[in-house]
Amino acid sequence: MGRYTVRRLLQFIPVLLGTMFLLHYLQAISIQINGNPVRALFGDRQPPPDTLAALTRSLGLDDPCLSQPGNPCLGLFGDRLANYAHGDFGVDFTLQPITELIAQAAPITLRLTLIAIAFESLVGIVAGLIVGIRKDKLADNFVRISTVLVISVPVFVLGVLVQIFSGLYIGVWLKDRGAPDWLTAAFSISYQFDHPWASLLVPGMVLGSFSLGFIARLTRTSLIETLRADYVRTARAKGLSKSRVVGVHALRNSLIPVITYIGIDIGYLMGGALVTEGIFNIPGIGGLTFQSTRAGETPVIIAVATLLTLVFLLASLLVDLLYAVLDPRIRYD
Repeated sequence: MGRYTVRRLLQFIPVLLGTMFLLHYLQAISIQINGNPVRALFGDRQPPPDTLAALTRSLGLDDPCLSQPGNPCLGLFGDRLANYAHGDFGVDFTLQPITELIAQAAPITLRLTLIAIAFESLVGIVAGLIVGIRKDKLADNFVRISTVLVISVPVFVLGVLVQIFSGLYIGVWLKDRGAPDWLTAAFSISYQFDHPWASLLVPGMVLGSFSLGFIARLTRTSLIETLRADYVRTARAKGLSKSRVVGVHALRNSLIPVITYIGIDIGYLMGGALVTEGIFNIPGIGGLTFQSTRAGETPVIIAVATLLTLVFLLASLLVDLLYAVLDPRIRYD
């Protein structure tokens, strides 16, 4: 497995380089077509030439290639790679280091993602397991209908409804009855810096609710199919208990497609938290990306997109390694 891991890590290099070059080239074309983005900072006012030149130089946008349409600006790309290798992502249009911006936002989004992953995995797998062994029963029909409803409701609609109900009703009710601060923060309408985990519980559940429906249905379908396999019938014929047949023999193989989905979902949750963070006023990566997109700060967007690409790659590697843990028949060496 060690050699396989090394090969996969080496494969990360062309993927990261390709992603970074594509983003860099799109930025270069945007500047070549639309002009110097620094001018947008001054609005309708005409900045002094010296001020404009100084800001352009400090942001690294004074290279002649940016005035030549179609030029990929390979020199600037090489400089970007060298800076990234040293952990320097540059500065935004206010000259604040992007590394500091990401360092402030990433832990919040990471906590939100962990809560969403734990919620959707635990509830989704347990629900899928329960209804998988009770096919076509009342619980099975209830889970199938409820998961369809959860999947059908857009996250921005669900987020607003949950925010109103939890913040304006449950939160106020708890506060009036002198509930502990952490419990009140858990049902607040926005992020509370004094309670960084509690105030993310409800947003994390909202963020993970969409994937929860898929995980529950995927677990159910995979378990039903696995229970029909020959080796499961053999285990039953040997007189093994139902709990051992399901929990030891069937469930492990049934979780392989579920683990694949969860691994891919980690990257989507890290990047897709934009809507949820916006609804609950959470200053995470989603909020940083949204603000940078509105301001046209492409250096921030490129840095965030590069890190999210790395998260996707690491998550896919972790999923592949977990295959061998779940199914002993899988070998990579």
